[in-house]
Amino acid sequence: MSARCQLTGAEPSFGKKVSHSHRRTPRRFDPNIQSKRYWLPGEGRYVRLRLSARAIKTIDKIGIEAAVARIRARGEKV
Repeated sequence: MSARCQLTGAEPSFGKKVSHSHRRTPRRFDPNIQSKRYWLPGEGRYVRLRLSARAIKTIDKIGIEAAVARIRARGEKV
């Protein structure tokens, strides 16, 4: 699976690793993706989401129903 958040759409970004001697080599910055299961009371079932740590905090703030509505608005299947 890709390192992509279902809620925020966070994807890996790319940059350079800089050594002590200042040589630069390519590297990849991955988002902190976690697999989390939430109870969806409106549908009476659990949903398993792949979320970044920031998205988990967002769900704590706005609620799972609103978060699932945002995910579906982006065209992703839940």
